[in-house]
Order: sequence, then structure tokens, then C-alpha cells
Amino acid sequence: MLRSIMRSSLILAAALLAACGGKSAPATIETTQFNPVLGVDLSKSTKLPSGMYIRDLAAGTGAALANGQVVKVHYVGALPNGTIFDSNGASDDPYSFKLGAGVVIAGWDQGLVGAAVGATRQLIIPPSLGYGSLDLGVIPPDSILVFSVAIVSAQ
Repeated sequence: MLRSIMRSSLILAAALLAACGGKSAPATIETTQFNPVLGVDLSKSTKLPSGMYIRDLAAGTGAALANGQVVKVHYVGALPNGTIFDSNGASDDPYSFKLGAGVVIAGWDQGLVGAAVGATRQLIIPPSLGYGSLDLGVIPPDSILVFSVAIVSAQ
């Protein structure tokens, strides 16, 4: 009897896997193993309704960011395994964009609102608020993204 149940379970699992094109379900932020170098600690982070997590790594002393402001930042973007895929360091000109205008990925537009100028905020972004199923080479499809964003100024 037990052998029959196990065989039925294996057949069902194989059918479900085939129905999904052989792909397993994408990882979630909660089930992902993050490289310790990234300093991800979900227990110290705030989960937004969209499913992303935010955490201020350094407090800012300036005004809170709001949609519509032109924001200047330095950042490092990494995959959960610690691979850095993009950065704009302190020796570079700050990256400038209009917050909430859809110029950057949705995870930035959502995750930076309310951060204070001078703060460094960690954003842990699910694929739906990042690059989704796009294959960008260094960023595989359905990737969770980890950003450390230092807010330089906002106008």
C-alpha cells in the first residue's frame, strides 16, 4: 500500500513538473540563501505589501524621500550569491533619477520612498519588482536582487 502511494506521488510530481515545462517554482525571498557578505537579515527588515524587504543600514539626517523628487544615489546591486552585477561607488558621479516615475525598476520606486537623505537602505527585491523573466546575461531570469543604496540628495 505504502509503495503504491509513493509511486502515485512520484507520478503526480512528474506530471506537475512536466506541466510547468520542467521548471521548478521560482525561489522566494524567504526561502533564498543569501551570501553572508550581503548582510541580509530579514528579521531586521520590513516587508512591504509588495513582497520586497527594506532595511536602513545607516540612518540619514535629511528629509524623507517622496515620489516626484529627483534623487541622487550611490549603489551596489548584487545577486543573492554575492555576485555584484552593477555599482555606482562614492568616486563616481551619483546616479540621478525621478523617484516614482518608472525610470528605475519598481523595487527602487517602492523601496526608497520614506528613506532619509544621508541614509543607506538595503532593498531586497523579488523578480516581479526587478527584471522579471528577462535574461540580462549577468542577471539571470527571475532573479531576486539585493541593493545597497546610499541617498546623496533629493530635490
